[in-house]
Amino acid sequence: MPSYKVKVKWGKEMFPDVEVNTEEDPLLFKAQLFALTGVQPNRQKVMVKGMTLKDTEWGNLPLKDGVMVLLMGSKEEDVPSEPAVKPVFMEDMNESELATAMDLPAGLTNLGNTCYLNATVQCLKTVPELRDGLQNFEASVGGGSFVPSQSITVALRDLYAMMDRGASFSPLILLQVLRLAFPRFAEKGAGGVYMQQDANECWTELIRMLQQKLPSKPVEGAKYQPKSLIEQYFGGRFDVEYKCNEASEEEPTRSEEDFLQLSCFISQDVRYMLSGLRSKLQEHITKNSPTLGRDAVYTKTSKISRLPAYLTVQFVRFYYKERESVNAKILKDVKFPMEFDAVELCTSELQEKLAPMRDRFKQLEDKKVEEQLNLKDKKSGDNKVKTRKEPYWLENDLGSNNSGYYTLQAVLTHRGRSSSSGHYVGWVRQSDNTWLMCDDDKVTPVSAEDILKLSGGGDWHCAYVLLYGPRIMEIPEGMDLSPIAAEKGVEKMETENTSNTQ
Repeated sequence: MPSYKVKVKWGKEMFPDVEVNTEEDPLLFKAQLFALTGVQPNRQKVMVKGMTLKDTEWGNLPLKDGVMVLLMGSKEEDVPSEPAVKPVFMEDMNESELATAMDLPAGLTNLGNTCYLNATVQCLKTVPELRDGLQNFEASVGGGSFVPSQSITVALRDLYAMMDRGASFSPLILLQVLRLAFPRFAEKGAGGVYMQQDANECWTELIRMLQQKLPSKPVEGAKYQPKSLIEQYFGGRFDVEYKCNEASEEEPTRSEEDFLQLSCFISQDVRYMLSGLRSKLQEHITKNSPTLGRDAVYTKTSKISRLPAYLTVQFVRFYYKERESVNAKILKDVKFPMEFDAVELCTSELQEKLAPMRDRFKQLEDKKVEEQLNLKDKKSGDNKVKTRKEPYWLENDLGSNNSGYYTLQAVLTHRGRSSSSGHYVGWVRQSDNTWLMCDDDKVTPVSAEDILKLSGGGDWHCAYVLLYGPRIMEIPEGMDLSPIAAEKGVEKMETENTSNTQ
């Protein structure tokens, strides 16, 4: 008999005596169920004793009068509407979408042993004043003649602009003009493959080219007016004294020397960056003595008389091995700090200038401790505390450091046994405790603890160049600190505590 009366159970509801005609298409029965329940046929799952009804045929469905038919499915209004923007899972994202979702900066394609350039570009990108200077540089390339400094500055400006769009980019134009300007970066080895290069040499040459083209920011009434933005924000100065060890009656000679980078020399006794820096600031040299009329040994003592906002420190890890004709690497573990205090390396005159801001940092720390004790038993409120940023430079010396305190913001590392082999990687600070490992086109979040493991001691990545930025004083709204003279005439900066421009 093709017609039956069945009971249909749908959730908590029961529909008795529902007629089923097996001579008709199963979709007609589903349409009948739709009229009873409001469940669309395409959402229905109809079962009888464990067997499922298909849309096109009844099959061997065990139908008979009074049998229980189970209907599963929801009415359309009971089903959540499809989101306007469909969710995309991380494993389904492309590189650009993944970088945007995780707020990761763009990586740089390795064009054949070009990790030295990629790591340098990523580290320098962390300096906001350099980024601003490049954005304001309006020149272009062309005109028939090749000007290395202009071509490199334009190429780096355009590369940073493209990197701001996310995903990975090829630094091909910057690489081409770098090789045109400095043919040693175009050297090839066996098989015609471009050779690995020294990342610090690349860093030095890029900075030197930018120094020729990026103008400094003018400061009215400033005693020190640098010619370029690089000198303004990266340049320091030494007061140097030469004392003859062999002629005590000879008066010491004094001079000034500019620097864009400090060198941390690594010897058997050096275990910390500060001691490696100290060893360079007092050294013995041989030069002509006017008193003795011959070459004599002198003690050269250097003290910093101007601290730049951004302090570059190179770990001198490579030395030339004549037998192998290679720049071999010193793998020794040399610890470096996340927060660096350079006051010990400065002249007494500069230390006096730094003292007021250092006192304010101490006041701020004491106030914060006091507030924490007062709020210990109270519930914390909104974490977004409005703060104001204090200037980090000395009055009338824009681009200097007014406290001697620095915060590590980028590390360039090398993994391998010589400067002409191995692999370079850039590590940049994203927030207080989050860093990014920029390994060519792969950008990966890492922790601050991972950065401290880059001190050397084995075949893992070893710190080669460090970039320290100024420690910024952020005073919570409503907190009062005693004023300092250097604040006069200097514009205060407003910010949210949660934002991080460094």
